[in-house]
Amino acid sequence: MKEARERILATSYDLFHERGVRAVGVNEIIGTAGVAKATFYTHFPSKDDLILAFFERRNQLFTLGYLAAESERRGTTPREKLLAIFEIFDEWFHAPDYAGCPYIRALLEAGPGHPVGAASLSYLNDAQSEVEKAASKMGLNEPHEFAQCWMVLLQGSVVAGLGTDRGSAQRIKKLGKQLITLHTPVT
Repeated sequence: MKEARERILATSYDLFHERGVRAVGVNEIIGTAGVAKATFYTHFPSKDDLILAFFERRNQLFTLGYLAAESERRGTTPREKLLAIFEIFDEWFHAPDYAGCPYIRALLEAGPGHPVGAASLSYLNDAQSEVEKAASKMGLNEPHEFAQCWMVLLQGSVVAGLGTDRGSAQRIKKLGKQLITLHTPVT
């Protein structure tokens, strides 16, 4: 029984990552995972429940397991760790399977009032909270304002990386450095 749940989740992870959560239907997931419809609904009462499980897996595997861990590995100070994100994004944007951020995509597709959009927003807000903590450790002025601006830079680079500019992370990194300078207290 647990094997079927894992198969459904693994199948949906790949499909959702590649095409987005709204473009993939339950019947396609059931057929690709090789499970019965009743088995699907035993594990996931709705497609939204599956999407929320996908978000949690994405958070564990990519956001925490890769992005945060790699940022920690590449930087020794909060500033270096923040700026390392742009290097990691640059590599991500140039990967052959780059399909953008599933949280941003789902938020745009569902809207913030839908449970899927609200969950997406929650993950993005968690990331912003981590940036705000780093800004506080760095002694920056207005850490909350800094974190909001930082997230605009990150999210903008993700969208540009998918559409018009795979090199956006390197360009946005320059703005990130300027943002840090703007929020650094004058001594």
